[in-house]
Amino acid sequence: MEQIVLLVLACCTMVHFVLACVMSIYSRHKIQYLCLAWVNGLFFAMFLLAAFFSARIANGQPGVLHPMMLVSLVVACFLQSIYPLSIPMPAYLQWGRMWKYAAPAIVLIVIYIPIFLFVDELLIVPSVKDLAANFYKTDLILRFAALGLCIYYIVNIFRLPHSLAKSADVPNYLFGYCTVLGVIVLYYMFVSIYYDPMHLMVYVVMFTCANMYLTFRVLETMAVNLPKPVIEAVESEPSEEEIKKAEREDFNEANIQRFHRIQYWMQTHKEEWTDNTFGRDRLCEAVGFNRHLVLQSVRSQGFNNVHDYINSYRIAELKHLVQTGKATTVNECLAAGFGTSKTVRSCFQKIEDMSLDEFLDNQKTQRQ
Repeated sequence: MEQIVLLVLACCTMVHFVLACVMSIYSRHKIQYLCLAWVNGLFFAMFLLAAFFSARIANGQPGVLHPMMLVSLVVACFLQSIYPLSIPMPAYLQWGRMWKYAAPAIVLIVIYIPIFLFVDELLIVPSVKDLAANFYKTDLILRFAALGLCIYYIVNIFRLPHSLAKSADVPNYLFGYCTVLGVIVLYYMFVSIYYDPMHLMVYVVMFTCANMYLTFRVLETMAVNLPKPVIEAVESEPSEEEIKKAEREDFNEANIQRFHRIQYWMQTHKEEWTDNTFGRDRLCEAVGFNRHLVLQSVRSQGFNNVHDYINSYRIAELKHLVQTGKATTVNECLAAGFGTSKTVRSCFQKIEDMSLDEFLDNQKTQRQ
């Protein structure tokens, strides 16, 4: 069991170290990721410290509501109730507000520091049934106070995203993340009451996976905002001999030559892709490449897939129609090759990072 505990803690330590490093890099560009960097760094330090006590964690018998378990639970609940909120509301985590919010946890930790340092043996309560016999002891009263404080922070894990959504644009994934995080912390509370090292490791793994999910969603958001590939004109179509020569000599050059053929065809057959039934299979048939080669070629130039590549042409045509006054409504924008108003709205939002209705209104204002 000791080896399992050490392995789990070591893996989760490294994961949080990587998450903290990644978030610290992103925080240099966007301040809302600074709190995620700091808190992941704190969890890295906590897991690293816990790894040195893996034998005691695996073989210990702390009983019910042990102070060490409760203090770590208070710290974890406090940190987990604030740091996701830095994404939609970086100004929410002001020092004054955070000190006030953390004050009960700080007072509790300050009270327990001399107890940990100078008391030889802390009171061990073997089971829940033994709580009644020791209910009025000062140490046990502190433990119940710590448990109540944990419940307060856990309630905020569930509540704060929904309450702050009234005054900020909270991403949808944060609601699900905080709900899952709250359930995981409730599981940790169960472990604090009925201690079992295997259950504790299950909590550590679940918590680490939840933090990995949040980091991946942040990275996905950043990736969406990366510069989009630029469509450049191709003056002439590469010959079959040029493509075959590139295939023999240079893999990357072969992808470029195939992409130039695809580009040339798209630029000279506008009437094809402005048909909303035009898709990947028709493009493959037109340029003479199979699906794999077409996908490989467009991805080599920065496009996610063939559908995104085709839609980039349609969005460029849509913008031309709107800017020249040939399209003034969403339905008229369908002439660029989209099948429904829902499709054209979602594609425009994805590629241009603004709503189609907003773009139409801006162009209408400029023409007036």
